Amino acid sequence: MMPRNKLNVALDEYFFVLSLVMRQMKEFFIILITICILGCKGGIENNTLQSLTGVIPTDTPIVFRESLVPNDKLIHKGIFSPDMKQFFYTVSDKNFENFNVFVTRKLKDGWSVPHKAFFNSGFDEHGMSFSPDGNSIYFSSTRPISMDSMPETWHIWKSDKVAGKWEEPSFVDIPNLKSKLVSHPIMTSSGLLYFHASNLDYSLMDIFQSQNINGDFSDAVKTSISTTSDAGKCTPYVSPKEEYLIYASIGEQLDLMISFNDGSGNWINTRRLNDQINDKGQGNPYVTPDNKYLFYTTGERHSQNWEVKWVDIEAVIANN
Repeated sequence: MMPRNKLNVALDEYFFVLSLVMRQMKEFFIILITICILGCKGGIENNTLQSLTGVIPTDTPIVFRESLVPNDKLIHKGIFSPDMKQFFYTVSDKNFENFNVFVTRKLKDGWSVPHKAFFNSGFDEHGMSFSPDGNSIYFSSTRPISMDSMPETWHIWKSDKVAGKWEEPSFVDIPNLKSKLVSHPIMTSSGLLYFHASNLDYSLMDIFQSQNINGDFSDAVKTSISTTSDAGKCTPYVSPKEEYLIYASIGEQLDLMISFNDGSGNWINTRRLNDQINDKGQGNPYVTPDNKYLFYTTGERHSQNWEVKWVDIEAVIANN
């Protein structure tokens, strides 16, 4: 029989080794569970998009859901709802008239047949975007405004979600732009509303911003974007925390540009996105709520080959 003191030492060593093994197993299972949780979360996001598209893009743009658009229509802009379970998109006829917004919804076994969005009217609707908190949707519309001397053109409207229901849209009054064409709004987390504005004949189009102050909007100011070109600018997308701005530069064709915030509200290091994106005229940039994918419209002005494409946004920024 082993002496008592040696037996105690052996037992102490055994339980010490056992405690190490148990601790390592605990750490292993914690890591395994964490990986499973993160993998499932990413899987859920990818499965949602996979069921809609069949393919997830990387650094090369691919066409998004070509079948959503009838043969006699053009597609212009597409966005997801904040929960990624609804996809809103704008179509028009081939004469760039009769703009309507449609929506398709995520179902258990696929996506619903598209139907007109709740804010669609008998007038033109376009350029929609959700606020970062998902409680408001902003869009452009030609519906009439009950104010004196308001021109019949594009203006900004919005609808708020109250107690789970969307209210009737209301006009967004930008005080110093009542006589201008105003379109394609995008709201940031700080309450700053970006959009493009121009004369009624679409001349002198540029990007502006207006601050939301207790529900009212301030006079708009032109957004300070550092660029070597004096070309017009349109269809802005600004990330919720205003790290970067993507917009279309107006020239012989529309080219997508990206610019970065210097921390003082100025947009610098502006440059054209790569040739894989800028191949035949681009506009209506939009980044998904998970900040993973850039969507945009591509197509030549007088052709019918209009498509919505998407690409990994991190790859876009890294390659530009």
